Amino acid sequence: MDIENPVRSELAEVVVGIDGSPSARTAALWAAAEADRRSRPLCLVHAIDTDRHARASDARTAHAVREASHDLLAETVDAVRERFPDLDVTKKTDQHEPVSALLITAGRQGTVVVGSRGLGGFSALLLGSVGLGVAAGAEVPVVVVRGEAERPESGSVTAAVRDSADLGWLLLAAAEADIRKAALRIVSVWNVLAHVGTVATMLDDLDEIAQRRVRDIKELADRVRERYPGLIVGHHVEAATSTPGALVEASAHTDLIVMGRGHPSTWLGPSLGRVAHTLVHHAHCPVEIVPAAFATPGSTP
Repeated sequence: MDIENPVRSELAEVVVGIDGSPSARTAALWAAAEADRRSRPLCLVHAIDTDRHARASDARTAHAVREASHDLLAETVDAVRERFPDLDVTKKTDQHEPVSALLITAGRQGTVVVGSRGLGGFSALLLGSVGLGVAAGAEVPVVVVRGEAERPESGSVTAAVRDSADLGWLLLAAAEADIRKAALRIVSVWNVLAHVGTVATMLDDLDEIAQRRVRDIKELADRVRERYPGLIVGHHVEAATSTPGALVEASAHTDLIVMGRGHPSTWLGPSLGRVAHTLVHHAHCPVEIVPAAFATPGSTP
């Protein structure tokens, strides 16, 4: 991203995965509204994993699966165009497994949108394995659509930041707020329990850490205002004993919550950090996860 011109180059094509579930339909309509705001195309993707179906069924069944995919995509396109008649919409049946299908389609600049629960989910509170895999492994922004479908707009986008290193992806959150003509709320949760017994053992040390966090977040807000002078930007450092809990609460009062993602990984592969993991399972609004490398100043998505 060009740090001197961060306006909207990152807000590219929107790719949404559909599987016939109510959650995916909600995600498709949210993605359509997002693509319409961006004046970018929308691509609907249904992955049928033909290799797996070929192993588990005969040619007749595989043909039926492809036909069902075609019908599902056509129905979803009709639903999208009913609301957004001028939107550039394409559809794609992909033979890969769902996570790979979405990441391949998004390429290096698209935004992937997924529902909060697929057909294989067990609870409306739990993100499906496809959504979790995409959010943890993507090198592009991923939006997990949560919350009520007809939720009233608050007129704000919230960015959950830690320190000055978050400036790169924070500018993407600013772009999201800008296209919505909404305010940007920059929130940093200061968890005192994270410092007790480690670097801070005295109250004076804790106070200095808190003041440093306040200065860092104010500086971030000032940098955003420089690049988006017409954007209303607020900033706040909140003291809490649970960072995920505070952000879940904040999600109840905003239209979109955005946060960066590093590259945590386990022996099983890429994974989300604890805070992001909690948000994509329990937030009250859509959650956008931005890989740090995607929007780091000076990097090329």
